[in-house]
Amino acid sequence: MTLLKIAHIGNPVLRQRAREISAEELASAETQRFIDDLVETMRDANGAGIAAIQVHNAIRLFVVEVKDNPRYPYKPNVPLTIVVNPVITPLTTETFDNFEGCLSVPNLRGVVKRFTRIRVRAWDRHGEESDREIAGVTAGTYQHEVDHLNGVVFLDRVSDPTTFCTWTEFDRYYKDAFAAQVGEIVKRFGS
Repeated sequence: MTLLKIAHIGNPVLRQRAREISAEELASAETQRFIDDLVETMRDANGAGIAAIQVHNAIRLFVVEVKDNPRYPYKPNVPLTIVVNPVITPLTTETFDNFEGCLSVPNLRGVVKRFTRIRVRAWDRHGEESDREIAGVTAGTYQHEVDHLNGVVFLDRVSDPTTFCTWTEFDRYYKDAFAAQVGEIVKRFGS
């Protein structure tokens, strides 16, 4: 497997809308290798998810996984999930404040409002259709990754710029309160 180069904020690729991928392209050996490399890249960077466009491949595909992640110790574990051509629909108007970071925006965090429950229709890595509900903090992760596929980074969604902080300052001043908030969300939604 190969670690892929992650695009950082300012790189024009992050502002593109990714294109749909066909079943034939998804099934190709090249795309299947790319998915493996994308997963390895996310794991190496301790990400909770990463979109193909973040590694200079503008296709509508992202991966999500949280497994006792040291970067996000308060997030519930999520099994490795490959999401292709996703369509997300909010199932509620209720939102929560999510203190987000991003592999493409190193050392910066900020608060983004995310829907608490969403419907996700997509394919898996084998082209099998899925239609499921995602709730809680995990729903925020999915929304963050779909934003990437639409050329949006979390910075665009921060409504209060005074919430921007470095990871060090987040750990010092905000982590405990946010972890408690996440704990309540996980109790309520199970994810």
